[in-house]
Amino acid sequence: MRFDWVTVTEVLYILGVTAVCFRIIYDTRSSAKTLAYLLLTIFLPVIGAIIYFSVGLNYRKRRLYDKKIIKDTQLQLQIQDRISVAFEQRLQNASPELRQFERLAQLSLTNSWSPLTGGNRVKLLINGEEKFKEVIDALKHAQYHIHLEYYIFEDGNIGQEIKNILIEKARQGVEVRFIYDDFGSRSIRHDLVEELKEAGVQAYPFYRILFLALANRLNYRNHRKIIIIDGHTAFTGGINVSDRYINSPSEPDKLYWRDTHLRIDGPGTYYLQYLFIGDWNFCSDIYLEPNRKYFDLNPEGDNDVTVQVVGSGPDSEQSTILLSLLSAISQAQSQICITTPYFIPGDSLIDALTMAVLSGVEVTLLVPERSDSLFVDYAAKSYYDDLLDAGVKIYQYQKGFIHAKTMVVDSRLCIVGTANMDYRSFDLNFEVNTIVYDKTIAQQLKDVFTNDLKDAVLINTAEWDKRPWYKHLPERLARLLSPLL
Repeated sequence: MRFDWVTVTEVLYILGVTAVCFRIIYDTRSSAKTLAYLLLTIFLPVIGAIIYFSVGLNYRKRRLYDKKIIKDTQLQLQIQDRISVAFEQRLQNASPELRQFERLAQLSLTNSWSPLTGGNRVKLLINGEEKFKEVIDALKHAQYHIHLEYYIFEDGNIGQEIKNILIEKARQGVEVRFIYDDFGSRSIRHDLVEELKEAGVQAYPFYRILFLALANRLNYRNHRKIIIIDGHTAFTGGINVSDRYINSPSEPDKLYWRDTHLRIDGPGTYYLQYLFIGDWNFCSDIYLEPNRKYFDLNPEGDNDVTVQVVGSGPDSEQSTILLSLLSAISQAQSQICITTPYFIPGDSLIDALTMAVLSGVEVTLLVPERSDSLFVDYAAKSYYDDLLDAGVKIYQYQKGFIHAKTMVVDSRLCIVGTANMDYRSFDLNFEVNTIVYDKTIAQQLKDVFTNDLKDAVLINTAEWDKRPWYKHLPERLARLLSPLL
């Protein structure tokens, strides 16, 4: 009897597909992602399996990342106790803003031990023009240490200027540490990074990619943008180090880039420093002890803005950033203003925004008319129908590309961060958001939001519903794969 290779191949093929499907079911937490990966694997078996093992495997169960920077358990408990006591003391003389959002503050404390800090000075920085001017000035005045952590750091004009300052400071004896994402900042992996290292800057990639062309670690990227200077001044928000974020009158044809960042002076920098040290100890081979010199315990502040920093990622037990956004939405009384460049929210956010509108809260969403991904645009638009029907106002920004990730609630609280409203930010990337419990800063960001609406067009619900089927179809198809984006 001749050996039937065709039959054997078919059997092995079916067993292989079945094994991958069982792996997906067992290893994927989200039912939406599970269904999406199963569809890919069943209908495009080889391609689907490659995509799953490249970007979908749940490395969280495999202890991808250990953020515990304090090895002494007793010390850790003492610090948590002090944070809890300080939290209660802060609430005793809480402002009306903090009183309204006390449940949000408690959630962030319980979920990630993020301290609620007062005595901060907070400044909104709009676009790269404002951010980089402040950053360069602060870097030049650094005396003890500079910590930088960026998803995208490019070798352009602004990248070169910052590089030169870092080199100068390192030669002056300032401790300079730099974490760059190995995928987002892949263009500097050699020349610029080598220049920094030769000058005494300690630079390490986050979650190194060995072969970019066959990158199997595109998930779990470090999407944070953080600078901490001398333990008392910090910058964080949506703006990477790249010339694209700087809008120059001398380049009228260049794509206008709208983004938002924060400068924080005061104890609000503590948790950003904590996140940086945790990331540093994960990706470098030089353990950094979280001692007092990296935390300015006597910051000079001329204001009393209350700040709470929230970080989350594949290392988090819960999706802290998503939960904090849901909490803020649930506590809104009159108005919610959201800006996001990528909007693939999932059912929980859709339900939260719908409940807010039905409860009498005015909800306005500002998104790009076109982002830098056509497929993401299709997926995002598939969610507009439900929100428009509920009464959410959706504006499409037309002046350029709006990249800001912000939320203003009741002109009393605002959130500025790195997290988009999509699956990737909530579950796959390392992100950081800053919650500001202050009506002055919140009103300033609300004014920025109102000004941005002047360069946007409101979607008319009736006209949106009348769009032809060939516009709806690609959006519905893209939505099937939205958990993978």
